[in-house]
Amino acid sequence: MNDKIREIVEEIEAMKLKLTEEIALQESHISYEIKNGYVTFEKEVLARQKENMKNLLTWFGEVPLLHFLAAPIIYGMVLPAILFDVLLFVYQQVAFRIFKFTFIKRSDYMHFDHHYLGYLNPIEKLNCLYCSYFNGLMLYASAIAGRTELYFCPIKHAKKVISQHNYYDEFLSYGDEEEYQKKLKELRENPQK
Repeated sequence: MNDKIREIVEEIEAMKLKLTEEIALQESHISYEIKNGYVTFEKEVLARQKENMKNLLTWFGEVPLLHFLAAPIIYGMVLPAILFDVLLFVYQQVAFRIFKFTFIKRSDYMHFDHHYLGYLNPIEKLNCLYCSYFNGLMLYASAIAGRTELYFCPIKHAKKVISQHNYYDEFLSYGDEEEYQKKLKELRENPQK
């Protein structure tokens, strides 16, 4: 990666940080704390949230029939997801040890905190649990695959991809055979990234 591209990447990272700060400022009126991994709300806030929760009868009455029919297909994906999760664990335990990669922390991608929200009924909380798990699992898998790709095939695609993992910026330019031979060894000698 040349100096100009590295500079732009650093500017993007700085803008992401600025965006995160601005979102936090916008959400600052919502009062909660995170202590030891647990989210806590002030009693008044939690009471207001519970007032806005739809009871199950109302909620079930508003759900379209097609949603009920699709539920077994959607929730049926839990079993392959759990199997995939186990396989990712085994893969990382074996391959990352062999190649001396730093382990990807699953907990960086799996966040289960929607059950603290008082305005969600039990079914909505279950739905949130499913989405948090499944989307976290996909991000976790992408990080593991990205770290593996950095070692075995760190070449950017000719066609631009809509989303990249954290290692993509380190990849080598598509079609640049001289840089590939020179930089591949360099990337492989630095396995702790």
